Amino acid sequence: MWFYPGLEVEESVAAWFQIILPAVCSLLVVCRRCRTLLRDYTRDWGREETFSIFSSTTQPHVFFLAPQIPRMDKVKFTPSALTSSRGTLHMLQVIMCVLTFIVSAIWSQPNHTYWVYCMVIWALCPLLTLFITVIEMLLIHKLILYMCMDWDDFTTGMAMMSSLTTFSCAVIYGNFYARRKLIWGWGVTILAVISCLLYCIETFRDKRDASRSATYVAALPGFLKILEAFVSCIIFVSLIGYVGKPALQWCIVAYAIPFPIIPIIIITNIMTKLKKCLPFSIDKLVIIFLVISVLLYASAAILWPLYSFRDNPKPKDCPGNSCIWSIQFIVTFMTYINLLLFILDLVFTCLGICGFKRS
Repeated sequence: MWFYPGLEVEESVAAWFQIILPAVCSLLVVCRRCRTLLRDYTRDWGREETFSIFSSTTQPHVFFLAPQIPRMDKVKFTPSALTSSRGTLHMLQVIMCVLTFIVSAIWSQPNHTYWVYCMVIWALCPLLTLFITVIEMLLIHKLILYMCMDWDDFTTGMAMMSSLTTFSCAVIYGNFYARRKLIWGWGVTILAVISCLLYCIETFRDKRDASRSATYVAALPGFLKILEAFVSCIIFVSLIGYVGKPALQWCIVAYAIPFPIIPIIIITNIMTKLKKCLPFSIDKLVIIFLVISVLLYASAAILWPLYSFRDNPKPKDCPGNSCIWSIQFIVTFMTYINLLLFILDLVFTCLGICGFKRS
């Protein structure tokens, strides 16, 4: 039935109105903002074509047609995107990551979470780089720039993220798998270092280029979000010794709650036109999220070392590459790092909302 069980028809109608009316009002607000946005872009891109509907009792309503977007009747192939220094650097990144992935897959350690993490990074980074190269080679990024996002900011942010993740893979592989008698481990570590250097070179070039914009991801707020997500990944691949310990299981919940929200915040801020159409302030929601994240990580910063190292002193023979105590210490250290990052992010976000801006 369309009415709620146990309620009269009149009460059911009132309940439905309480649900539907706010949703309709929010939809109207979004439509109104989209219309205003469309009018602004129509004025920017060309002649504003309008038509009016006149009524004898109301004021005329003006409807705005679609703006004149850049014509892309045919996808154009631009080889200069590959022959330029940027395109050459991208191809080197793809080749080195794929080569590192193949060499590591031949000498596999499939039962280790760190090995799985490195393999995922060496697979995703070249795919992302190849995607960016194809978009720029076909000039589709100009349409993307007009429609939704700041392409320069996005690509610079992805280069920074790839630099961080490939650096972590180089350190992890060098610490866990490089041995004196294992040539494969040293070979993969050297290839991982070269891949990291290539992404660092791109990041340095993009940040030094004054013509490239840095609106969110390549600026401090977005970079802090990338660091928070990166540290969370290191925590997740290092989790160990929590079975049968409710306090440590709560810490895992505290780590897991903020993690999926961070990409949503990043995507919403990258999609500038989507952000302008929202009927609420995303910055205020970010502050609420950061406060909750700080509280969650503060509880984990207390509980994880307390229940991991209580009656568990460091063994005398505890090599850094295979000692459970050392891995639990990594989780503790990264927990404090992420807590500090969330606190800094909260402070800078509050200062930005209050109007304190860097000159």
